[in-house]
Amino acid sequence: MSVLGDAGVPALGAFPPRRIMRDEIIETLRAAVISGQLTPNHVYSAPILAEQFGVSPTPVREAMIQLANDGLFESVRNKGFRVREPTEEELDELAELRMLLEVPTVRRLAEVGVAPEALAELRVIAERIESAAADNDLIGHLTADLDFHCRLLGLAGNKHLVQMVRSLKARSRIGGLRQLAAEGQLVPTAHEHAEILDLIAARDADGAERLMRDHIGHVRGIWAEGATTRT
Repeated sequence: MSVLGDAGVPALGAFPPRRIMRDEIIETLRAAVISGQLTPNHVYSAPILAEQFGVSPTPVREAMIQLANDGLFESVRNKGFRVREPTEEELDELAELRMLLEVPTVRRLAEVGVAPEALAELRVIAERIESAAADNDLIGHLTADLDFHCRLLGLAGNKHLVQMVRSLKARSRIGGLRQLAAEGQLVPTAHEHAEILDLIAARDADGAERLMRDHIGHVRGIWAEGATTRT
């Protein structure tokens, strides 16, 4: 997926000749930005990206405008969109906010318990995350990862919390993700999603809290740096 296509645009994968919903385009572009496959040093044209999706430029342009509103892109007059590059300080602050929101929420879920049916649905997504990691499918991995975290937090019943975390994750960058995938180091952290569910199912609040804190820490730790060992 990191191979450059025409006009220097990264190939985002083969898409079937059908209309892809705007939300799918948003999630695919969001994951491409987070993983670093779309970079700040290039201006991206909606018509060129639309060719890869097999759709008209309109839904792609709408998706990029939405992502610009979310802080991922900035408009370049008469040319297209450029990925907005956050500072290291901003990325640290985003990770800190995620810690404040997600860690206590996961602890509370472990304390009160989660229905087996809900856990089963999340396990399917966790398996998808691991499968994508094993296949070095970064976009598939990050799309499933976002779905997992939002659905898990949604069990707490606070939709505003979910929206906030979705925005925080979307504005993050994980520069070392491709290197980790190439070295086979992405699968262990991907498996942490299943481990978090195990701890919640066991009502181990301390363990769930600790693992969620470590998991988020990877965004600004080994994931960001591309290190070859886990912390």
